[in-house]
Formats: sequence, structure tokens, C-alpha cells
Amino acid sequence: MNNTTFTEFATNAVFRIGDSKDLTSFDSPERIGYYTFIWAMESEVEIVVDSEPVRLLPNQILALTPIQYFQFVSGEGLRVYQFNREFYCIKDHDKTVGCAGDLFFGNDYIPVVSLAAEEVEKFELLHQIFLEEMNNKDRVQAEMLRMLLARFIIKTTRLLNQADHPQQIKKKSDLLRKFNMLVELHFKEQHGVKFYAEQMFKSPKTLANSFSKFNNTPLQIIHQRIVLEAKRLLTYSDLSSKEIAYELGFEDPAHLSKLFKKHTGMPPSAFKANHIHTLTQ
Repeated sequence: MNNTTFTEFATNAVFRIGDSKDLTSFDSPERIGYYTFIWAMESEVEIVVDSEPVRLLPNQILALTPIQYFQFVSGEGLRVYQFNREFYCIKDHDKTVGCAGDLFFGNDYIPVVSLAAEEVEKFELLHQIFLEEMNNKDRVQAEMLRMLLARFIIKTTRLLNQADHPQQIKKKSDLLRKFNMLVELHFKEQHGVKFYAEQMFKSPKTLANSFSKFNNTPLQIIHQRIVLEAKRLLTYSDLSSKEIAYELGFEDPAHLSKLFKKHTGMPPSAFKANHIHTLTQ
């Protein structure tokens, strides 16, 4: 299988379709870095997730978040779908199938979905449509790929929720998972750490200290999520920079402009103008 990647430079969005070659570099535990689906197809797949050994049987799909520690042990004939927050999580999906949904930060366990024979055929058809759309280099390609990924996630989530006794592996990064889920749900209204700390029954200082082992502070995660949403609205809507600021809960648009420039190197108006120029080239 040929590995293929979609990138959207205006938003730094990435979506990949690959195979075991995308995983073999993880010969020792490290964060996987992307939202990831691993689909074992022809043979068993052995991996380690958050120090827990995991064995996937043929026609099982496992979902991972970017913050989880991953190690590849063995396996062939598998498929890998990977994407970042910029590609999918900045879209307004239902909470059940979004990045705070059942497959990712909204679940205390790493879910494993088993496919029956009839489901394998349906997922195979969807995979072929994915590959076809990866070759359509036009202005609607990004939205088409997001729609297909949403369909994949919806189908997988349904199967997970329909299973009588779903296979699950306990996650170890509970603190970061819960914080990311809360940010995903409240970032438009709550911009400070205090609210999230209270929701987690911690003081802001205690929460910050708990994040000392992670690469980002709680405030950085909140700000990054706000900037991602601003990028989406600047790219896909006709809202002005001032309207976007109000949409994201800022009483003073200058505050969002300052935050956006700090993270991107340019004010929102310049980002939008640059994106329009890229599309018209």
C-alpha cells in the first residue's frame, strides 16, 4: 500500500493514510503525536499503549489520542489513519463523535472495535473512497476528507456503543485527557485556568504543577484551542475578525488579535488575507 498524506498549509491540517511503515519507527515508547486509528486486517498486531501490552486481532480497530505513549512490537497487513486537531477537531462535530467523544478524550478507556464480516466490506468501501478523494486536488478536497473521516468515526462509534462487552484498555494519562475534554467543551466561554481547575477539584497552582511533566501548561492548551478555532473561522467563514472575537467569547477583539499574533506571527486579518491569496493562486 502506498502511504498518502493530505496537508492544508493555511491551517496546518494533516490527514494520513498509511500502514505498518508508519509505526515501525516507534521501537521504544513515545507519544504518537496524532489522533490515530490502527486497523488490524490480515494478522494480529502487537503494540504497547501507556505501558499496557495490547494485542489486536484481525478486523479490530483501536483508537488513540496524540498524548498517549505508543510502541510498535509486531504486525503486518494493517491500516493506519492519522490526523491532527487542525484537520478534524476544529470542526463543529457532535460531542459523541468529536475529539472529546467516545473514541478519544471522552472515554476513560482505549476502545477496541471488532468488525463483523459485513462491516469489513463497508469499511473497505469507505477506505477506497478515502483513497480516491486523496487524489482530488481541488478546493473542496479538505471538506470531503473531513466528511469521510466523520463517517468513519460515526460508524466506529456506533459499533463501539452497540457491543455487549466492548474490549477496552485503561488509559494512564487521565489528568491530561480530562483537561483536554473540558477545554474542548468550554473553550469559547472559559479562557482562564481557574474554571478548569475548579471543574477538576484542584487549585490553579496545583493543576499547573501537575502539568510540569507535560510539554504544555494548562493555559497554553486553552490558548492553542482558541487559536485553532479562530483559524477555522477565518478560513471557512465570512465572519470578520471582530465577529470571530465575539464568537470566541472575547469582549475586546484586540485581546484575540494579540493572542492570535503571538501564536501565528500575524494578526487575524493578515492570516485571512494570506489564505484568500493562497486559494486564488
